[in-house]
Amino acid sequence: MAISATMVKELREMTGAGMMDCKKALAATDGDMDKAVDFLREKGLAGAEKKAGRIAAEGIVVTALSEDEKKAVVVEVNAETDFVAKNEKFRTYAADVASQALKTTAADMDAFMAETWEKDPSLTVKEALSTQISIIGENMNIRRFEQVEVADGFVSSYIHAGGKIGVLVVVESDVVNDAVKEMAKNVAMQAAALKPQFTSRDEVSADYIEKEKEILTAAAKNEKPDANDKIISGMVMGRINKELKEICLLDQVYVKAEDGKQSVDQYVKAVAKENGANIKVKKFVRFETGEGLAKKEENFAEEVAKQMGAM
Repeated sequence: MAISATMVKELREMTGAGMMDCKKALAATDGDMDKAVDFLREKGLAGAEKKAGRIAAEGIVVTALSEDEKKAVVVEVNAETDFVAKNEKFRTYAADVASQALKTTAADMDAFMAETWEKDPSLTVKEALSTQISIIGENMNIRRFEQVEVADGFVSSYIHAGGKIGVLVVVESDVVNDAVKEMAKNVAMQAAALKPQFTSRDEVSADYIEKEKEILTAAAKNEKPDANDKIISGMVMGRINKELKEICLLDQVYVKAEDGKQSVDQYVKAVAKENGANIKVKKFVRFETGEGLAKKEENFAEEVAKQMGAM
């Protein structure tokens, strides 16, 4: 498979590795981007964490909560430019989408797009989107939504940077007061800032751990080719534990901790003790605008050349 400059550039942005190393990795893996990332990690040429992808698409993340705060939804609506994403009409429309997504029983985007638009029952959600595209004059897309619900407790919502990131935190608690709600908001802000992948280690699959062991073992052997299996195993387990403390929300160091050591889990337990409550952070959902989407790259010179060629 021919390795293009665009592929090399994308891999470099994902891993931070050098151009030639990225080209070699892609050649060795027949252009498979995920395998190329693993290849670079095994050689110690990439960071330990895969990036979700280039975050480049514009738009907004919006949340909506039920009155009793036991049900919530987070929605991402995309637009072509940041200018439109900041437009009041666009933001009002996105809020309307979130309001409908909070009540929907649709299991996927296709079903959601096909249902009746509650703001105008003569239209479907898809048709209402087309109308908005005509009004705003720019291509738009309802990309995704996720609902959460809790029977005993509440859902906390946090929007960061005017809608660039939206977080929902599902909290089970037999006490719901201002202190407990403040705790949930702080945990949501933590998730927004530090981008965990899992709520706790319980969510991390055995397959994920096994794959990490394989990659980190290869990397450790490359670093210390003369080390015995016991030393290599110790290095690998140490690195896995360090990684879990970064990717699991409750294992992360709480950013507001005064001693710089308290974990999020310890912070939650401390608030529970102070308020005589049984508290469990059940789940979080984090949406970041454009996550995993590649932005269309504009090449002015090419565009001019094309226009001149067409004249």
